[in-house]
Amino acid sequence: MIFMGFGFLATFLGFSGFSGSGFSVLLAAMAIQWAVLMNGFLLPQRHHRREIHINMKSVIEAELCAASALVAMGAVHGKTNPVQLLLMALVEVTGFVVNQWILRTLLSVRELSQIKMIICILSLYISLCKKMIKNILPFSLPHMFLWMFWPSFNSTLVGDHKWERGLKLTVIYGTYLSLAVSVVMAMSVSMLTSSKGKMNMVHVQSSALSGGVAIGVAMTAVHTPWIAMTIGFCAALLSNHMLFAFECHDTCSVLNVHAVPGILGWFALLFLQLASNESTIAVQFTVYHICVLLITACMSLVMGTATGLFLKWSIWRPQLDRKCFDDQAFWEFPNLVVQK
Repeated sequence: MIFMGFGFLATFLGFSGFSGSGFSVLLAAMAIQWAVLMNGFLLPQRHHRREIHINMKSVIEAELCAASALVAMGAVHGKTNPVQLLLMALVEVTGFVVNQWILRTLLSVRELSQIKMIICILSLYISLCKKMIKNILPFSLPHMFLWMFWPSFNSTLVGDHKWERGLKLTVIYGTYLSLAVSVVMAMSVSMLTSSKGKMNMVHVQSSALSGGVAIGVAMTAVHTPWIAMTIGFCAALLSNHMLFAFECHDTCSVLNVHAVPGILGWFALLFLQLASNESTIAVQFTVYHICVLLITACMSLVMGTATGLFLKWSIWRPQLDRKCFDDQAFWEFPNLVVQK
């Protein structure tokens, strides 16, 4: 998921394929290492006797932190150099872990769904606070890879103990159903909204993953198939309509793939928990979830603005506009014939 799925997601740009895959691997490798250290320093359960313990769970959680950086990279890919991307990864992972620390310290957040929401919203708004243009058709193979493995991505933090296996299977089944419905809905809406009755590949590929993103946020409250399918239906519908809502630089459709479905999943989680609890507890749940969303949104907006200003400094030697989306600025091409 991290190295192949996100790594090849940006290879659709014809003259920037090397950068799409190579820089994604570089950023992911750096982000994972930094996330392991940040988790160990800030989150209490990682810190024991001044030691940072490395195990499978800590590595998986570090990869989830790296996923937030890769999502943010998708919005600015092609207009940044490797130094800017590495700096962005350090800031993104730091913000992600600090946000978790604040939520766990102030609100005692422990739910897996809240971590998924942080990934979607934090990475999105950090990335969209950086720079602005419109863009291009994506390539389908990476989307298919992510689509196939998204159920395992959503269930990765669910343990393998006997009492958690049922929840793990429920998350996998629910994610698959939500993804399946979102694909059908994306194609249907794309065809119905076209004046020629044809499907738009941008709509289909951008909305195909939206169901999996939305269900990932609400997964702890979804226990029946029809709820998962309804969430996938709504996610694909909203994702298609939000595709061109904001004229900002969004190379890999971060806004409609992650932000809109992530917020939809948050509302679904809130509604489902309100429906299953008494009125007194329902008020507490409402205040709790609103605080989680507001803290995450504020953190992402502040850090996104700061990161955008920081990366624009001339000291990082930003690319010229004529050299954007071009591999030749960073990669050697031995077989390239140069005429003098």
